Amino acid sequence: MNRATRRAAGVLAVVVTAAVTTACVGGPAAPSPSADGSVPGLPAAALEVMQQPQYAQGRWLVSVQDIDTGEVLIDLDADTMAEPGSFVKTYSAGAAWVKWGPDHTVTTPVKQNGTLAGGTLTGDLVLVGQGDLTLGGRTKADGTVDYANLDHNDANPLPGATLTPEDPLTGLDELATQVKASGITTVQGDVVVDDRLFQGTLARQPITPIIVNQNLLDLLVTPGAAAGDPATVALTPAVAPWTVRNEVTTVAAGETAKLEDPELDPGDPHTIVMQGTVAAGSDPALKVWAFDDPATFARTAFIEALGRAGVTVTADPLADNPDASLPAEDAVTALPSVAELESLPLGEEVTYVMKISYNRGAQTLICRLAAAAGDPTCEEGLGQAQEIWADAGLDTLGASLVDGSGLEGNFITPRNAVDIQTIMADRPDAERWKATLPILGVDGSLSDVQPDSPAAGEVFAKTGTLLAGDSFNGRYRLVTKTLGGVMDTAGGRHLAFTIMVNQGFVPTLQGVFQANDDVGAVAAAIQQAY
Repeated sequence: MNRATRRAAGVLAVVVTAAVTTACVGGPAAPSPSADGSVPGLPAAALEVMQQPQYAQGRWLVSVQDIDTGEVLIDLDADTMAEPGSFVKTYSAGAAWVKWGPDHTVTTPVKQNGTLAGGTLTGDLVLVGQGDLTLGGRTKADGTVDYANLDHNDANPLPGATLTPEDPLTGLDELATQVKASGITTVQGDVVVDDRLFQGTLARQPITPIIVNQNLLDLLVTPGAAAGDPATVALTPAVAPWTVRNEVTTVAAGETAKLEDPELDPGDPHTIVMQGTVAAGSDPALKVWAFDDPATFARTAFIEALGRAGVTVTADPLADNPDASLPAEDAVTALPSVAELESLPLGEEVTYVMKISYNRGAQTLICRLAAAAGDPTCEEGLGQAQEIWADAGLDTLGASLVDGSGLEGNFITPRNAVDIQTIMADRPDAERWKATLPILGVDGSLSDVQPDSPAAGEVFAKTGTLLAGDSFNGRYRLVTKTLGGVMDTAGGRHLAFTIMVNQGFVPTLQGVFQANDDVGAVAAAIQQAY
C-alpha cells in the first residue's frame, strides 16, 4: 500500500483533551478546551464525528479563523506540529504562485543545431525541457486544464482512476508541425532532448523538465464478454518500442477479481506485462507504468511526431537519448528556435496539481523555483519557497518541510496552514487561487466527500493523507489526514481553516475511506455552524 496515497482516506485521531491557545496575529486568543472535552467554538456535530472509537487513540488538531476580521474561532492544538500529507502542496504550489502569478507560462523550444539547405538539416534538433507539467496533453478546447477526479497518476494504488480524452502527444505534434513549417523536411543528424534545466527525484522516481503524459504509460484493461475470455489492454500513448504482453483473463460477473500492477518483462525492457483478472461487465480498469528515463521516451515520441508531420529523421528512433552530444547550455540557448510550445498558465498547472494531488507535479514546481535561482539539482527549491513565504509575511518556523509533494517527514502546524490561506485570500487573485482547490462534494480529491451535505460546494480545501499498516494487529494505521483551505459559511462568513487527524486505526480499507469523509464532515459542520 502506498503510504503517500492521498484519496485513500482520512486519518486519524482523536480528541479533545489537548490544551492550546495562542491566537493568530490580528485576532484574540481562543479559549482552551473545557474539562468535559468540548472545544470552544467547535460544533457538537463535529465533536460527535471526532469522538468515534476509531480515533480514540489519536489526536485531532483544528484551527479556524475569520478571514475578514482575524478572529480565531476554533483553536485545538493549533500550534502543534503534525504531518500534513499532500496538504504540503499548498506550500510548494503556493510559493510558485506568489513568485510568478497565475498567468506565468514557460516555453518549450526546439532548437536547430546545424545548417539547413534544401529542406535538409545537417545537424541536430534539440528539444529543451522547461518543466511544462502537461506539454499540451491536458488542454481542453477552452484553454483550461483537464483532469479526472481520480487521476491516472494514482491508478496503481487506487481503483477507479480514469483518463481524460485529450491526446497526451498533442504538444509534441504541435512542435513537429512547426518544425516542418520552418522548412525542415529531413534531419540528417539526431534528435536530442536537453533535460539539464533540473534533475531531482521523488520516491525514487525522476523529476525532470521533460514531461510527456506525466511520464507515464497508461494501460486500460477491458474485460472480455464472458468468463474465460481474455481481456484487452490498450496502451496510451502508443509509442515504439513499448508493447504489452497481456496475461489478464476475465472472470464471471460479481466474482472477486484482482488486477496486478504492471511489471517489465525481464527479457525485454520495453515489454510491459499485465497479469490478473477482471470481472465480466465491469468498467475498464486503469494501470500505469512510470518511466525511469523520461528523456529517451520523449525523444522517441518526438521523432514519431516529426514523422507524422512529414519530417524524416535519419537517426535511430529507439536509441537512448544522446545527451552527451549536447553543446553547453548557454550555447543551446543561443541556437535559433524552429518551434516553441507555450505551457498552460501557472494557474491551470496549479489547478491540476491541487485538484488531483499530483505529487511529481508539485515537486517539479519546487525544481522550477530552484532552476530560476540557478540550481539544477532542485536542492535549493525549498529554500526558495521559504524566502518567498517569509517575504509574504508567513512565519515559516511553523513548518518543517522535506519535499514539495507531502510525503513522510513533512510537518506543519494547523495555524501556519491557516496563515497561508489568509495570505492568499488577501491577494488580488484570491478567487483564482481558491478555484484551484478541490471543492467539497464537487471535484478533485473531494468529489465524493460529503456530496449530499448542505456544505457541498462551499468548502474549498486541499486534502492530505498518509497511510500505513499495523501488521501486529492486522489493521490500517491512519498516519494523518489533513483538510485545509477556505469556506463560505452558511451565515455568510469567510473562514480559513485546517483540520488534521493523527493516528487512528481501522480494520479495513473501507474504514480508511470513511475517515476521509469524517474529516469532510467536521468541515461541513463548521461551515453550517457559522
